[in-house]
Amino acid sequence: MSFLGNLWRGGAPAFDNGGGSYVVELTKRKQVVSLSKQGADHGHMRVNLHWQMRTTDLGERNTRSLRTLLRHPSRIFTPEVVQSQGPAVVQIDLDLACMYELKDGTKGVVQPLGDFLGELNSPPYVQLSGDDRFGSGSGETLYINLDQSDEIKRLLIFVYIYDGTPAFDRTHAVVTLFPTTGPRVEIPLNERAPQARSCAIFTLENTKGELTVRREVKYVYGFQAELDRLYGWGLQWGRGYKSRA
Repeated sequence: MSFLGNLWRGGAPAFDNGGGSYVVELTKRKQVVSLSKQGADHGHMRVNLHWQMRTTDLGERNTRSLRTLLRHPSRIFTPEVVQSQGPAVVQIDLDLACMYELKDGTKGVVQPLGDFLGELNSPPYVQLSGDDRFGSGSGETLYINLDQSDEIKRLLIFVYIYDGTPAFDRTHAVVTLFPTTGPRVEIPLNERAPQARSCAIFTLENTKGELTVRREVKYVYGFQAELDRLYGWGLQWGRGYKSRA
């Protein structure tokens, strides 16, 4: 993957190389990175979802109003619609999750619903650290044991809105990959997708011994079952609930 050039450097400690000065952002034009070719296909890779429950951006609204007046000066004499006092908070609970398929044919999901938190040192070699329901600074983190990559066929990392308003673009969500060597890889979720409830973020595939990460960022209006159909996983889905906080 030449677009990375020589950005990747070794020597970063496992679980925390976020202090590096290099960040690679996967976009529509730069969708794929080979972990194997960059020497980053070992150790425990950390995948972090960071998001915030954002309040209404009053500055942005005022800027839009100014633009409207410049285009239509006569509207200065039109009374402004009275808005309710106080910022409008976007109440959203995002969940980070992963569908997995191992080389032996085993398939399943790692997610907060049903407390399917996975295992790091045994199948499926993917583990969720916990559930962030409030958009805290640490977010949600998924660990992938790349030392067992020979056992992994493919992973689909995705995000779904467990509760709240369907408004991915208002959460300013970012999914960041932290391999044990090299820079972190960022995938922002800033595209407008009205009413979308889930989003496939990226796939990690093991093809002939090469581990590659491919940006997906595909929004769907349903939940896990719809993502399953889109990527052909073939799992059976039922209604799930979180344990009480």
